[in-house]
This record gives sequence, structure tokens and C-alpha cells, in this order.
Amino acid sequence: MVEEFTRTGPYMELGSYPVWAQEMMHSTVKAKHKVVDHELFAMMKEAALPEPETNKFLVGGWPVIEQFPQFMAVNLCKVQYGRSRGEDMARKYLMRNIRVEQHHADLWTQWAAACGVDKKDLLDSAVPVETQALNHWCWHSCERSSLATSMAATNLAIEGATGEWSTLICSSDTYENSFPPELRKQATRWLRLHAQYDDTHPWEALEIICSLIGNRAEPKYVAYLAQCISNSYEYMALSLDRCMSHEPVAAH
Repeated sequence: MVEEFTRTGPYMELGSYPVWAQEMMHSTVKAKHKVVDHELFAMMKEAALPEPETNKFLVGGWPVIEQFPQFMAVNLCKVQYGRSRGEDMARKYLMRNIRVEQHHADLWTQWAAACGVDKKDLLDSAVPVETQALNHWCWHSCERSSLATSMAATNLAIEGATGEWSTLICSSDTYENSFPPELRKQATRWLRLHAQYDDTHPWEALEIICSLIGNRAEPKYVAYLAQCISNSYEYMALSLDRCMSHEPVAAH
């Protein structure tokens, strides 16, 4: 029988969550830093990322951006209203944020356009397998894993790391000011929203995951959750490494 979890401490403090969740999050920090501390984002922050690498990043990231609402829709299909408090929380969260993620896809196309990457480039370019890996992992997780596991791999891991690297880039005006004044808002709206929005979004996902699982969890399952979260980070880092290579993105 599940020992129900109800958060009583501050929303954005890890100590407010079960011990197993704290251990899970601590065990994935090293993998997350491969993403958040990646040279691509450090260079982007300083407006020093060359145009070819910027283009590969925007084109390579598009499949996950475009399909993220679909990952959430697959997870929504696992939910039954009223079956548990955790499922009711997940239902509200997923239904609300599917539309939000659609808006974020629109903003990504605007960012790309400001960088000289038009919608045709996003839709028609052949994405390298290293960059496709994260997208395939998300589909695999959402289609084959439990609600808690797949939300950990997507909403917690990917959005959590994305919020951190977006915050890094937005921590100074250097990148924004590298665009002509008339394009600055368009070019950085996606980043600014994620720096703000995803500051709390992953914590909301963590609370749902803990509510689904409860105060206690089998160590084997906690290790599996941590591995799934780390997999998301590793695939993100693999994609970023590919963007920094000297091989161009080919058109179909």
C-alpha cells in the first residue's frame, strides 16, 4: 500500500520531498551538469557561438520542441480522473501545459528566424542520429514507462535542465544585445520564458512524481528513476556535442 506523500515544506526546496526523491536528485547532478555547463551555452551567453553551430542547435532541437506536447499527451492517456491524488494533479498539470508547450514551439520558430533559420529549415533538414536520440528516448519513455517514470524523464529532467541553461544565457544582456534592436524580443522570448517558467515547472513535476509514488519507494525503482533522468541528460549532452562538431546539417 502506498504511503501517501503531501508536501508541507517550501515548494522549491528539495528537503520538502521524500528522502528517496532527495537521493534520486542528488545522484543525477553530475549528468545534469554535462548539459547545463556545456560549452555551447557558455558561448551562446557571450554571443560567441558561431552561426553554423547556432543553426545546428536550433534545427537539432526542433524535433523535441515540436513533439513535447505529444509526449505529454501520451502521458495524459495514462491518467484516470479520481483514481489518486497524484493522478488528479498530473491531469491538471498535463492538460494545462500541453497548450503552453505549443506556444513554446511557436516561439522557437521565432528565435530561429531571428538567427536566419526559417521554418523550412526546421521542418526539412535531416537531423543527425546523435541529435535524434533524445527525441527517440522521450517517445520510448512515454510510450513504455509508467506515468511517474516518463514524467521524470521529460518534465522533470529535460525541463529542469532547460530552465537552468536558459537562466544562464539570460543572466546577462550580451546575447540579447547581439541582435538588431527590432529582433531582440523575438530572438529571446523563448529563453526568457524558460528562465522564468521552468524555474518552478520542474518542482511541480517533482511534487506530482512524489505524490504518485508516495513517501517510500523501493531502492531498485529509485535507482531506475535516477537512471532514466540521467539518460535524458546524457542524450541532451550528446546532441549538444554533435552541434559543436564540424559536420553540417544536411537538407532532405
